[in-house]
Amino acid sequence: MSTEPTSDWWAGIDTEDAEALLARSLEQFGNRMAIASSFSLEDAVVIDLAMKVRPDVRIFALDTGRLNPETYDCAEKLRWRYNVEMEWYFPEREAVEQLERTKGLFSFRDSIDNRKECCRIRKVDPLNRALKDLDAWVTGLRREQSVTREKLATIERDEGHGGIWKINPIASWTVDQLWDYTRREGLPYNSLYDRGYASIGCAPCTRAIEPGEDLRAGRWWWENPEHKECGLHVNMKQWSPSI
Repeated sequence: MSTEPTSDWWAGIDTEDAEALLARSLEQFGNRMAIASSFSLEDAVVIDLAMKVRPDVRIFALDTGRLNPETYDCAEKLRWRYNVEMEWYFPEREAVEQLERTKGLFSFRDSIDNRKECCRIRKVDPLNRALKDLDAWVTGLRREQSVTREKLATIERDEGHGGIWKINPIASWTVDQLWDYTRREGLPYNSLYDRGYASIGCAPCTRAIEPGEDLRAGRWWWENPEHKECGLHVNMKQWSPSI
């Protein structure tokens, strides 16, 4: 059972230790905390680490309507492996219909503002609903992933979502550590990684990367690196003045 967290509920543990941080977080928040999963390599590792502590940990996912079939396949493999219910959240139908009627199917390629609008409708708004009744959420974010995440903390106050706690237990992990863990534990993973993908989102916005490219070079490849966030992991007041 969870207890009311103090301002330093993580005291006494190494917050860079993913297993220890997840164990303390689950102890404190219980079912008032959930793991956000896009079924990336990172998220599968976080799910496995958490399941070893609490098999009934909550997991939610955002179905944007444009995910790759390989992503759904990975989601199902993880669901069966852990016998867990995935809490799926979808975009509002009316908002998607209005966007596509007025701006077409690929408006996100026309400008950064249009891309952010699409991300807001398909990802940010559903995330807001997913987090509405939670006290904490867990992500698979890592500092190595991009220039926008280099200063990522393992524990944050998410002011964009009412000041709830945001836990990033594998913030310090490298991609080599992820693969070592995945192979050692025999975890399911998205088969797109075997085809050169390094970061996987919506199908029209994701491609494989070339040798030597940045890990997130395949996400919104027509934009500069400093713009490559969808709005899920930034303070909403700083994300876009139009939201």
